[in-house]
Amino acid sequence: MAAKVGDFSLILKLLGGIIIGALLGLYIGENAEGSLKHVMDVVVSLRHIFGQIIFFLVPLVIVGFITPAIVRLGQNASKILLVAVALAYVSSLGAALFSMISGYCIIPNLSIATSTETLRSLPEMVFRLDIPPLFSVMSALVLALTMGVAIVWTKSETLGKIFCEMERIMTALVNRIMIPILPFFVGLSFLGLAYEGSLSRHLPVFIMMVLIVIVGHFIWLAVLYGIGGALSGRNPSQVFRHYAPAYLTVGTMSSAATLPVALECARKSSVLSRTMVEFMVPLGATVHLCGSVLTETFFVMTISLMLYGSLPSVGTMLLFCVLLGIFAVGAPGVPGGTVVLGIVTGVLGFDPNGVALLIAIFALQDSFGTACNVTGDGALTLMLEGLFNRNGELGPLQDVAPAEKV
Repeated sequence: MAAKVGDFSLILKLLGGIIIGALLGLYIGENAEGSLKHVMDVVVSLRHIFGQIIFFLVPLVIVGFITPAIVRLGQNASKILLVAVALAYVSSLGAALFSMISGYCIIPNLSIATSTETLRSLPEMVFRLDIPPLFSVMSALVLALTMGVAIVWTKSETLGKIFCEMERIMTALVNRIMIPILPFFVGLSFLGLAYEGSLSRHLPVFIMMVLIVIVGHFIWLAVLYGIGGALSGRNPSQVFRHYAPAYLTVGTMSSAATLPVALECARKSSVLSRTMVEFMVPLGATVHLCGSVLTETFFVMTISLMLYGSLPSVGTMLLFCVLLGIFAVGAPGVPGGTVVLGIVTGVLGFDPNGVALLIAIFALQDSFGTACNVTGDGALTLMLEGLFNRNGELGPLQDVAPAEKV
């Protein structure tokens, strides 16, 4: 019962941050020239500081969780890693192809507005505290993977114990620092979006596109969890039912920043092992961005029709999807990390106006793409359980009851 109460409390905090932040942002925006003129100076500074703390810790969390998980996997680590990355790519490519087919069916029948309004600029920070990470998210991922595999190869007991201790330390930092400040970071992020005008001025223009994409997210998640349940022989509802807090941590617009909540959610599942959770969830935060890929594919097709009068050819879109899936695996789990402007301009031929419009629309829904990304990580973890831990070879599951099996 305590776990359920904790889940509910976190959900309330996140929802409270989103609602209060949005309402305050709208109110401050309407009174920006009055007594509240300088409030946003403080808001921008606080959001920056909270973000700096979170993004400083994220690389350490990745190293602290993935490396010990690989050590526990033992000699199967290399094989499981290859399969995990392959699953992430196939999921992203499948999401892109699904979005492409849907786009050809839906977009020509839509009546989409073709103009946007200028957003209000956020003020400069009155106090700036930069806390650069010790290394980037991608460097952390490579370090965690190489160190974990090397420890397994050399059977280094000393380093294995050190990283297990690091796992305990990072768990404490996540529980006592990252998770408590996330609702404030989410609230301040929504406050900024509302103040800029993204939640009001752009909403009437892009509401239909965003709603279609969100429906697409849920359809793709259903596909992933269906496959995960079939491969593992376990009830997928025992995984995604715990993901509500992670899904609602949408204001970060970053899979990496949402990592601590996603880990907490996945650990509550009774059909996932700790080893697989602490391996796949941090890894998925960096290499599995199916929701963002699905979104960008649909949006570039829509913008192509809006600005250039026609949808891209099937051949062009197939090349775009294949390349976007590859870039998604290596994209940083940060806001907008999947917007690969190189292939948008090089493959699709977008001009600066098209690029600017893509960035604007993508930013409007980036929260929901992130929510799909992190929720999908639970499905990939379930797939790995079926492929490598179907009978509990890597350790017992968390109190699995017979009724919870498919």
